Order: sequence, then structure tokens, then C-alpha cells
Amino acid sequence: MSPRSVIIDTDPGIDDAVAMLAALASPEFDLLGITTVAGNIGIATTTRNAGRILALARRSDVPVIAGAAGPLARKGFDVADIHGNDGLGGVGFPEPAAPPRSTHASAWLAETLIGRPAGTVDILALGPLTNIAQLLADAPDAARRIGRIIAMGGAVREPGNVGPRSEFNLAADPEAAEAVLGAGLPLTLIPLDVTRRVRADRPYVEGLRAAGTAASRASADLIAAYFQTTTGGESRPLHDPCVMLMALAPHLFGCEDMALSVDCGETRDAGSLEPAGDGRRPVSVALTVDGGGALSLLAARLTQR
Repeated sequence: MSPRSVIIDTDPGIDDAVAMLAALASPEFDLLGITTVAGNIGIATTTRNAGRILALARRSDVPVIAGAAGPLARKGFDVADIHGNDGLGGVGFPEPAAPPRSTHASAWLAETLIGRPAGTVDILALGPLTNIAQLLADAPDAARRIGRIIAMGGAVREPGNVGPRSEFNLAADPEAAEAVLGAGLPLTLIPLDVTRRVRADRPYVEGLRAAGTAASRASADLIAAYFQTTTGGESRPLHDPCVMLMALAPHLFGCEDMALSVDCGETRDAGSLEPAGDGRRPVSVALTVDGGGALSLLAARLTQR
């Protein structure tokens, strides 16, 4: 099969970096570009980090395009306590080999989608959905050419991680999430219900390090940084790699179609998911995962030469 054309929309981010390294090592993907968004840290740092990750992977052919510097209608979060002041847990990466493109992410997305056959480009969304919401507002015809979106975000039957029912990516920009979920685009959502079942233990990290590839060594250091911000024998959930794993091996996940809306209020539940009552198109929601199979596939990609 020919590689699938994909764009990664991201806010790197420790787990974003692991996800990107896995995608860059996967021949199933033809990576057209990386669009960045403020989320885990500010836009200047997320954009620099995207370039640094590409430099480590020796993929300076992939363009980086900066996008939204903040949410559509509210203030963003600061999670430097989890991802470190540099967004990558203090793990050493080379400097970007090329500067980011001068255009804005939403304009670049529109140009790219219009320039390719409709339905042939997927978006793998690892952060707040602001760039995709801006694309919908600025160029709705181009947005409807997206093949599918796979996005990490939300909590369905699990408690939230920034509020009682709210997950970080959707809570960081609820208005953007609501616009995307209500747009009728082909969308698969990967919530905390799944990502909390994908955690590394220390032998897994040491296995990555021993494999000796640039991607596996860097990922081992990144995941080790996740142990420094938690207790016990497992890392924090590897949220964002689940997006790449869903694209590569959907059989590892169990999904249900659900019509959902996003709470855009001002309480701690802002960004939480709730049943939609307006007849909107259902989205596919991953609710179960073969955690061992997911970790095995992730390691296989990070360690291949």
C-alpha cells in the first residue's frame, strides 16, 4: 500500500515528541508537514521543539508551520511542571535545521488540502484543536477535504485530568473543540479512557535505551522524565502516541460512535464532553485498547533501523 499523507498538528510536549518520533519512523506515513499550536507551552517553544524533533530524526525536508498562539476565546494553561520549561523535560535535542515557514498554519493547511485530491490527507492532532477550528472558520471548503482527523482529547467514562470531567487538550480551547466536533468531519477521538491504559514501566524504558537508535534513546529519556513527575512503577499515560498507533493499527482499539458536544462554560468542567442533543454527526470514540499491543508497536517503530 502507498503511504498515507498526513499532517501532524501538535504542541510538543514530552508525549508529543514520542508520538512524532514514532510517526517519523513509520513508512505508512507520508508526512507533509508539522503545524504547531500553543498548549503544553507557548507557540515559540512548541514551534522550536517541532524543529528540534525533526532535526534529531534528520528530516529537515518536513516543513514546520506555526499556528495559533492561544485559544480562540480564553486564556490557556501552563503545564511546565509536567513538561519542563523547554516542553521536552530537559532532554537534549539538536537545534532546528531549518526555520519555520512564514505563513500561518491555517493558511498552509488550506493551501495543502486544496492542492491535493479531496479525502487523501489526514490530520493527526496531538494538542488543542485551535488550528483546525481556525481552518474551519477561514477556509471551510478546504477543511471539508480532510480525509479524517484522529485527535487525542476528552474523557468519556473516566474523570478528567484538569477538571472533574475535563481533559487538557479540549479544556485548553473548548470553543475550538466544539467547532471541530460539530463540523461533521470524519473524526476519531482518543480520550483518557484509552490513553490511561498505555503506560511504560522502567524495563520498557531501558529496552528502548538499549536498542540504540536515535529515536529510541530520545524516547527513553523523554519517558524517563515522565517518571520524575509521578510516583509508582509506571509512567504518566502516553497520551499522544495513541494517535499514531490508532492510525497504524486500528484493530488495537475498540471504538463507538457517539454524538458529542463540548462544555464551553466558565466552570472547572469547561472542555468536558457531553451528549449532543442537536442531531449532529456522531464521531468515532476509542474506549478500549490493547495496552500491551500498543506498547509493543510503539517500541517496534522507535527501535527500527
